[in-house]
Amino acid sequence: MRNILAGTLALLMAGTAGAQTVDVHAGRLIDPQNAKVLTDQRIRIVDGKIAAVSVWRDADGPAAVDWSGETVLPGLIDLHTHLADGAIDVTESDPAAPLKHSEADTILKGAVAARMELRSGFTTVRDVGVYRGLTDIALRDAINAGEVEGPRMFVAGGYITVPGGGGEINALAADVLVPEAFRMGEVHNPAEARDRARFFLDRGADFIKLIATGAVLAIGGIPGALELSPEEMKAACDEAKEHGSYCIAHAHGAEGIKAAIRAGVRTIEHASYLDAEGIALAKANGVWLDMDIYNGDWINDVGVKQGWPAEYLRKNVETTDVQRRGFAAAVKAGARMTFGTDAGVYMYGLGGRQFAYMVRYGMTPMQAIQAATTEAARALRLEGKVGTIAPGAYGDLIAVKGDPLGDIRALEQVDGVVKEGRVIH
Repeated sequence: MRNILAGTLALLMAGTAGAQTVDVHAGRLIDPQNAKVLTDQRIRIVDGKIAAVSVWRDADGPAAVDWSGETVLPGLIDLHTHLADGAIDVTESDPAAPLKHSEADTILKGAVAARMELRSGFTTVRDVGVYRGLTDIALRDAINAGEVEGPRMFVAGGYITVPGGGGEINALAADVLVPEAFRMGEVHNPAEARDRARFFLDRGADFIKLIATGAVLAIGGIPGALELSPEEMKAACDEAKEHGSYCIAHAHGAEGIKAAIRAGVRTIEHASYLDAEGIALAKANGVWLDMDIYNGDWINDVGVKQGWPAEYLRKNVETTDVQRRGFAAAVKAGARMTFGTDAGVYMYGLGGRQFAYMVRYGMTPMQAIQAATTEAARALRLEGKVGTIAPGAYGDLIAVKGDPLGDIRALEQVDGVVKEGRVIH
């Protein structure tokens, strides 16, 4: 099945470019690693990686990519996306929708989502879980093979969750069986949590996603309530560390956030009910907070218009404002913050809208850009490889009109994307 899908996708999507040297003329260049702005720069990309950044001189040759009238930045990084789970269709309000798409359909929808994300300026993403297990691994591998156009992906393989928890589909009658492909990460105790973490990592997952608390977009469950036990989370984190990997935690509730940090996770996702103790604990343990503070407005607007389940809308209202207050408090306290949007809840390709919210709730424009570049790269353990324009990094660049440091909303409309030296658009 996977080989057939890969062949089909190869016909639909562009392949990789050969080794080459590409010179980019940047009129203004934002360097988030050093918090500087440079003007009139030549960025030379050789074999897909940045070889040099220097002052532009005509004598050094013409530009392959002329962005002399644009502001250029490193390719952006979104640490919380759901591209691969194509069955999560943002135009559908049915909570059981993932069960109504075949595996082939799910992967093909994911390919479309991946292309949209890349063309909106996100050259690297962390895809943080799928209902149908392992489809994200297939999409990642197809992108890496050049069969699908999309961002560089790091994937979880599925969710580690309790039965009926936030990582499962709970929209069916109690006597209707959910296929095993949708329950690969279900656990009942610490031993099973460790086993499931090993299962996903052995099959190619890059990290492990824990559903520590209830979810907003789920039937049943309370976002603030702990679901996985501290012992189950620690068992999964210990297994991930033995594989040279790490865990992240979906955690809305204050106690769930703290329990996940104590268990050893690397990032906390959502953090809706983050409190002062949680902020201090994250700082003390070097844990990043990855807070999706844009999409509450999308759910409240589009979700209402499209008739999303009343339970979704109620829980969204209950968590949106408190999450933003927690975000502001974390910024003020100097916590480690990254950029994660929950793309897939809203229409793919709109992730740039979150930058304005991050600035509104306390960040400077440069800090917001760093959250989506250098800080996200550190959280991925790819510092110096992505999110930077330093020599040796991947040749990932975007171009926008205007000045994002003066008006951060300039990042909502990306004019050009280069990934590993290949001009995407």
